[in-house]
Amino acid sequence: MSGTTTAAAAPRRRAAGAGANRWVVLVVLCVSLLLVAVDATVLHVAVPAVTEDLRPGAIELLWIVDVYPLVCASLLILFGTLGDRVGRRRILLLGYALFGVASAFAALADTAQVLIAARALLGVGGAMIMPATLSILRQVFPDRRERALAIGIWSAVAAVGAAVGPLLGGFLLEHFWWGSVFLVNIPLMLVSLPVGRLLLPESKGDGRGPWDVVGALMAAGGLFGVVLGVKRLGGGEPVASLLTVLPLVLGAALLAGFVRRQRRRAYPLVDLAMFRRPAFSTSVGCIVLAMLALVGLELIAAQYLQLVLGLSPLETGLRLLPLTFAAMAAGLAGARLLRRFGPRRMVCAGFCLTAFAVVLLTAMGRADNSALLLTGFVLLGFGLETTLFGAYESMLSEAPQEQSGGAAAIGETSYQLGAGIGIALLGSVMNAAYAPGLTGGVPGVPGSASVAAGHSLGEAYEVAGQLGGPAGVALRRAAGDAFVHGLHVTLVVSAGLLLLGAVMALRLPRVMQCEEVSVPAPRGAVESQSRVSV
Repeated sequence: MSGTTTAAAAPRRRAAGAGANRWVVLVVLCVSLLLVAVDATVLHVAVPAVTEDLRPGAIELLWIVDVYPLVCASLLILFGTLGDRVGRRRILLLGYALFGVASAFAALADTAQVLIAARALLGVGGAMIMPATLSILRQVFPDRRERALAIGIWSAVAAVGAAVGPLLGGFLLEHFWWGSVFLVNIPLMLVSLPVGRLLLPESKGDGRGPWDVVGALMAAGGLFGVVLGVKRLGGGEPVASLLTVLPLVLGAALLAGFVRRQRRRAYPLVDLAMFRRPAFSTSVGCIVLAMLALVGLELIAAQYLQLVLGLSPLETGLRLLPLTFAAMAAGLAGARLLRRFGPRRMVCAGFCLTAFAVVLLTAMGRADNSALLLTGFVLLGFGLETTLFGAYESMLSEAPQEQSGGAAAIGETSYQLGAGIGIALLGSVMNAAYAPGLTGGVPGVPGSASVAAGHSLGEAYEVAGQLGGPAGVALRRAAGDAFVHGLHVTLVVSAGLLLLGAVMALRLPRVMQCEEVSVPAPRGAVESQSRVSV
C-alpha cells in the first residue's frame, strides 16, 4: 500500500474509535469477554458446596449448571441483531449492568430456585455482551490486518477465561463461601460500566425497516429448544424420551419458521444472503466442527485423567493447562499466520494438526504417559485455536459492517451449538464403545453388577467398591480397559470429523483480502481508493 494511502487511512482509524485509542477499546472488550468466559466454567468446582448448602434436587442441580449457557445461547441472535438496531454499545453497557446485578443475586441466593433465576439472568447478560464485543471490534478495527491481530488477542482471552474459571473457583472456595465465585464479577462490572461508557464508540446498522420482534422471539425459542434437547442427549438421557424429543422438534420447527420468515421479509432480522457467500457459510461450519471436537474431547480427557489415571481435580486442571497455553499462543500468532498463509491454508492446516494430535492421543493407555499427553494437548490446543481464529476472522470480515452484530451472534451461536452437539455426539460414541466391554459379562462378577457398571466408569467404580475382593478388582480393571477402548474409538471418530472440517475449509479464500476502503481526499485532491491483498 502506498505511503499516501497509509497516511490517509490513519484519520479514518482514529475516527472509528470515537476519540479513544482502539487498542484501549480492545482491552475493555477483552475484559468483558473474560468475565463471560470465566462465569461459564467457574461454577463447576463449586457444585459440591452449592449442593451441601442449598440441598437442590437432581433436576434443580442440573438447571443450576446448565441454565446459564442455555439462556445465553438462545438469546445471542436476539441481542446481536437488537444491537445493530438500537446501538451496540448501549446493549453492551446494559449487559454489564445486568451481569453485575445478577451476580449479586446469585451470590446471595438462599434457595436453589433463586440461584437458577440468577444464573438465567447471567445468561441474558452474557448474551448481550458476547456478540457486542465482536461487532464493536469489527467497527473499531476497519483495517483487516489490524482486526486480525485484535481477534487473535480476543480469542486468546477467551481461552484464558475458560481455563481460569475452575482455578479461580477452586481458589475462592478454599478461602470463602461458594457465593464468592459470583461476587468477583461485581467490582469488575462497576469499573467496566463507566470506562465502557467513556471509551467505547456507539454504532448501529443502517436502521432500515422495523425490528422483527416476532422473528427474534422465534429464533430465541427455537435455539432454546434445540440446545436443551442436545444438552439432554449429552447428559445421557434416552433418545426416545419425550422431554428430549419434544424440545428438539419444537426448536427445529421454530428455527425452520424463522428461516422462512426471514426470506420473505423486505428487511430481515438476519440477512440469510450472507450464507450464500462461501467464506461466511464455510466459516460457520468450521466453527461448529471445531467446537464439536474440542468440548467432547475435553470432557472425556478430564474423565480419563481423574478416573483412569487417578489424578485429583487440581492435577487434572494443571495437566490441561498446556492446551490453554498453546491456544493462547495460536491466538497471538494468528494474525501473522493469516497474512502469510491465507484463510484456506490456515484453517485447513489447523484442522489437520488437530486431527494428528487426536490420532497421537490414541496411544494413551492405563498407564500415565505425561510426555505423550503434553505433546498431544499442546498440538490440540494450537491446532484448534488456529482453526477457530481463521474461521472467526473470515466470518466477521465477510459480513457487512452494518450487520456485524447479527454476524457475531451467528458465530457465537455456532460456537455454543457445536459445543452442545459435541458433548452429545462424542458422549454417545463413548458410551456405545464402552458399554459392551462390561455388559457382556466379567469373569467372577455377577451379571447385574456388570450391567450396572456399563452405564459409566464412575458407576463401575462404585459397584466395584461395593463388591470388594477379587470380583471388585476384576470389575475395576475391566471397566478401565473398556473406557480406554471407548476413548480410542471416540478419538478416531473425532479425527474423522476434523478431517471433514479440513476438506470443508478448502472453500475458504486462498488469500487474505483487505476490504476496499474509501478515504475522503483533501481539498483540491482526487479521492483515493485502495484495495490490498496480503
